[in-house]
Amino acid sequence: MLSIQRTFEAYLDEMDKITVLLPHAYGTSSVFHLKQGANEWELAINCVTSLPHVTKYECKVSEPITLSNCYIIRDERKAETDLQMGAVIRTEKFDELYMYEGRDLGASYSYIQTVFKVWAPTATKAKVRIYESETVYKDYEMEGQEKGVWSYELTGDWDGAKYTFLVCINLIWREAVDPYAKSVTVNGTYGIVVNLAKTYVQDEEPLPLMTSMTDAVIYEAHIRDMTVHPHSGAMYKGKYLGLTEEGTTGERGTVTGLSYIKELGVTHLELLPIHHYAGVDEEQPFATYNWGYNPLFYNVPNGSYATNPLDPYNRIVECKQMIQALHRNGLRVIIDVVYNHVYERETSSFEKLVPGYYFRHDENGMPSNGTGVGNDIASERKMVQRFIVDSVLYWLTEYKVDGFRFDLMGILDVETMNEIRQKVNEVKEHVILLGEGWNLQTPLAADQKATLQNAAKLPCIAQFNDQFRDGIKGSTFDVQKCGYALGETTNKEHIQYLLTGSIPYFKQKSLFIEPVQSINYVECHDNMTMWDKIIGSSKEEEHMQKRRHRLATTMTLLAQGIPFLHAGQEFYRTKQGNENSYNAPDCINQMDWDQKEREEETISYIKGIIRIRKSHGAFRFASSELIKRHMSFFNTAPSVIAYYLQDVQQFGPWKEIVVLFHNGIEEQTVSLPKGGTWHVLANDGKAHESVISSFEGETITIAPISTYILTKL
Repeated sequence: MLSIQRTFEAYLDEMDKITVLLPHAYGTSSVFHLKQGANEWELAINCVTSLPHVTKYECKVSEPITLSNCYIIRDERKAETDLQMGAVIRTEKFDELYMYEGRDLGASYSYIQTVFKVWAPTATKAKVRIYESETVYKDYEMEGQEKGVWSYELTGDWDGAKYTFLVCINLIWREAVDPYAKSVTVNGTYGIVVNLAKTYVQDEEPLPLMTSMTDAVIYEAHIRDMTVHPHSGAMYKGKYLGLTEEGTTGERGTVTGLSYIKELGVTHLELLPIHHYAGVDEEQPFATYNWGYNPLFYNVPNGSYATNPLDPYNRIVECKQMIQALHRNGLRVIIDVVYNHVYERETSSFEKLVPGYYFRHDENGMPSNGTGVGNDIASERKMVQRFIVDSVLYWLTEYKVDGFRFDLMGILDVETMNEIRQKVNEVKEHVILLGEGWNLQTPLAADQKATLQNAAKLPCIAQFNDQFRDGIKGSTFDVQKCGYALGETTNKEHIQYLLTGSIPYFKQKSLFIEPVQSINYVECHDNMTMWDKIIGSSKEEEHMQKRRHRLATTMTLLAQGIPFLHAGQEFYRTKQGNENSYNAPDCINQMDWDQKEREEETISYIKGIIRIRKSHGAFRFASSELIKRHMSFFNTAPSVIAYYLQDVQQFGPWKEIVVLFHNGIEEQTVSLPKGGTWHVLANDGKAHESVISSFEGETITIAPISTYILTKL
């Protein structure tokens, strides 16, 4: 290996531009030469700049540069330094030259050989290392191929072998776990060669019919939270298998876990990150807690939820068994994916294999930090986009998931998100893609960010509607600021707009174009739970606070768009005021099944509202055109918001529907759009998809803080 004592530095910043930095103490030079083997070329100096500590020379390269070759820069004194990889890796030309179209990166197993491939275009050498133990291993020299890929075919059956990649970049060897690894050793020390045929789990259960994303009722949960409570009734508490157990019950005999989720009537279970992440020791999984937003290896199920994390196959099989069990019970599965950042940039496999490529940098060349965790994934670069798309398709095809929730989606770019949508559609129908479209300070052009502001450019991707959240509940970041459900009455037209799916109903300027883009929610894993917000802002008696909480939940379920519930929201989940419980203990984060058993009446009501929504397509129109045609609002007192669904018999069993929301503390009489016989499906105490009472007339008196649903056959 070439060894050089650097007295100055030289960087390849573009495919035809070399930047040389000479320290002032060293002096200057009027000429530089580029050497590669026996060949040597003089560089043209285009610009010289004096900086505080160095003189900067920008030189033109006349000969094509091959990144896998070693180059030397020599100055007029015959002093030499190696040409290091600089900003070239962040140029469009680099992306164009080294975009690899193959789908075979990582370790491709067969009984007779395993083919190892790694993308590392700036490496001058590469090896695959096979470990027998921590101190016993063998290295195999990889062969450079087109587009910056290095490959080695290892003959024999290497099922279960532990491996890493080694690359030599800028004369330094770096060892990295394969970012495409399908499994890893405990806590991710080594990648594992996997024979996926051994992980096959039959999962061909027919799922309930779904014709639009608005058919979904999403329920967000953390695997560990769902079963770790002492009274969950689950044998495999906090594990993948805990969500496969059917018929589990709490202390009073009511259902818990998987059977409860099914009984509630939701259509999709959205799981917080299940990929391999930092923050929990897989060998001592209950010693600490973490939501999972510290991604390490994107294609590997997390071992803390497995019954035997020491077995690299166990986590794969049990994760698949969990998804199979959910499908068997008619539930689709959405997984939370965190492609916007990595746990730690400096130690990530991405940074070791192609330093500087996978992450965004600011105008000064420093890593950007729009995510707030020290790094932003540069999704706009071709091989970063390729990795994200490949990873999504892997989970879709190998694990049979039904949707993806993109954490901090506003960090990602519009092109990548639409590419994901297109590729997913080619594989499977009605896959839900949703994300957090927050506009974060990352060095990507505003019109390229996958943000709420650019929702029109992402027509088939749903986004969390923070306007809905804050309009119904009140400010997430100001406990005292209340929304409609907590008694606010001054912004009635805005609440009506939110109930339409935030489409251009009243005005042309709207958050979304179509209702399939709106994720309607008042609570999620982030920030205070709805109950904790109410407790912190309301002085009312508890039974009134509960009515307000239930009102917010019913509005979420009866608005056009896609309703989203946080697990336990339907029985007043509390985190004891903790606004950011990402690493709080189980006593804060767990689903309290004792609390659930105390709130069966409210749960029964929410179940009824969900069944009503699912019973009639007019509650879940797939297009803004249908909403404008069939949905209207009528005049009511300030405390009442009422919408009217007309001529909707082709969408379900009722010809006309009236929905009334009331946030006032006194009874209120409401004039209906017409007289005749009205059938009540929901009042202040009951909700059911079949008629619970009927009346004749043009008015109805509604109870304080309540929801009513009236129909005509």
